[in-house]
Amino acid sequence: MALAHYYRMLGLRAGASFSDIKLAYRHLARLYHPDVNPGNQRAKEKFIQVTQAYQALVDGLPPSVTQVKVTPPSTSPGTAVQPEATPEDQGQPQSPGQTQANTIAAKSKTTPRINHPPGGSAADQDLKRTSFQQLQQLFRHQRFARAVALVEGLAHRFPNDPEIRQWHAITYYRWGHDLLQLGNLQKAEACLKKAWRVDPHNRSLGQLIQQDFQRLEQIQARPLVQAQ
Repeated sequence: MALAHYYRMLGLRAGASFSDIKLAYRHLARLYHPDVNPGNQRAKEKFIQVTQAYQALVDGLPPSVTQVKVTPPSTSPGTAVQPEATPEDQGQPQSPGQTQANTIAAKSKTTPRINHPPGGSAADQDLKRTSFQQLQQLFRHQRFARAVALVEGLAHRFPNDPEIRQWHAITYYRWGHDLLQLGNLQKAEACLKKAWRVDPHNRSLGQLIQQDFQRLEQIQARPLVQAQ
């Protein structure tokens, strides 16, 4: 597809600068984002389309124009799951040495959060950084249904990205854990199973999922014990 089409999708003239492309994309991404348009399938499709247009335009620019300094993530996809921070320490970076040990030692009542936005190409980094910030905000306000809509869109855009796969799984785990706390056992089980299927090789997250499955089994067994 001609690049001129992608420029038009972002409301730009052909040959617009990289800065103009980024500004236009951010405006349209906010406009059509699933968080702003819950349940609106057309808005979700537009969000995916403008994301694809942005990626195509950036890929067509010289690397010298789009190259930015990317800070590598301090944790690997298998160890970037952390206990939820308290209000006092939210926003403060975790040191690399706090990763795996903190996760394994976490109590069952805690839930993981994504510690750092992932790396990648200049264009991917820009999109992921924006999405990461939105996802963290949704987690803080426990808007898990909207968080799922966000990561589903990202998974569609980056189907083979291991970092997005991790976000995807963590989001379903967070929702399942919350539903378990609320006593919605059937839906909690479905979300936990989805989290496991999405990222089965994430050992840290897998341990937390297993803890919730054990708790789920204990809750489901209680009426049987009382009836005897």
